[in-house]
Amino acid sequence: MAKKDTAKTKKGILSNWIVRNLVLAVLMVIGLLLAAQLGMGLITRHNRTVAVPDFTNMTVAEAQQLARDSHVGVKVTDSVFIRRLGAGVVYRQAPKAGATVKKGRSIFLTINSIVPKKVVMPNLLGYSLSEARSELNNRGLALGKLNYIQDIATNNVLKQSVRGRTVRAGDLVISGSEVDLTLGLSNDERATTKVPRVIGLKYVRAVDALHDRYLNVGRVRFDSGIRTYADSVNAVVYRQDGLGTARTYGSPVNIYLTLDPEKIPAE
Repeated sequence: MAKKDTAKTKKGILSNWIVRNLVLAVLMVIGLLLAAQLGMGLITRHNRTVAVPDFTNMTVAEAQQLARDSHVGVKVTDSVFIRRLGAGVVYRQAPKAGATVKKGRSIFLTINSIVPKKVVMPNLLGYSLSEARSELNNRGLALGKLNYIQDIATNNVLKQSVRGRTVRAGDLVISGSEVDLTLGLSNDERATTKVPRVIGLKYVRAVDALHDRYLNVGRVRFDSGIRTYADSVNAVVYRQDGLGTARTYGSPVNIYLTLDPEKIPAE
């Protein structure tokens, strides 16, 4: 008898339209919250990241295929002219190879054009090294040698040149040119930096890693298996000088490159 009374009571409560609507409203809110959480996860791809592959020296078609296999996208945003590099192949990318990005992220490519393209040289005087480097990348130019002289501010750009010739803001230079910078170095600064490990990196990435530590590439030696420019682009560093040692700003670091993966020592 008690069970029947309880069942009647529940039925009576649920038959009340106010209670019924409240229950439906609560269920609807819960459903919306779950849907929003699921949708946000899909939109932001939360905790779904991949390592950026290395697209350098690939054709655009090859880069697109590798991008699909790696769950990222590629977009050609600029071009440079490198005489010895194959026409239409990837010269530079952003973000760099090895960076961690969310799946579906677009990787921006700079390719080698068929004819020389000229760009307007920006005025880098007074910029910090990081600002100058960013501006050069935006203009399709590359950071070349870092030369340090005594000045009140460390890493402040004092002079800009291409192949030993001073270039002024507004001058036309070939896209992809390396721009050497003369930078200040204060006496108050401790002008030493540690040589990073660049073993296992391709040439362009090794240069970037050394510049990050205010160092230059010194002698570049290729082993006997490297015969063409394309080989040199794909080669990786298997040996370097001064790993982990302290060097003064602007010091050169010699690197040795190979195509033989067996020559590359483990970390």
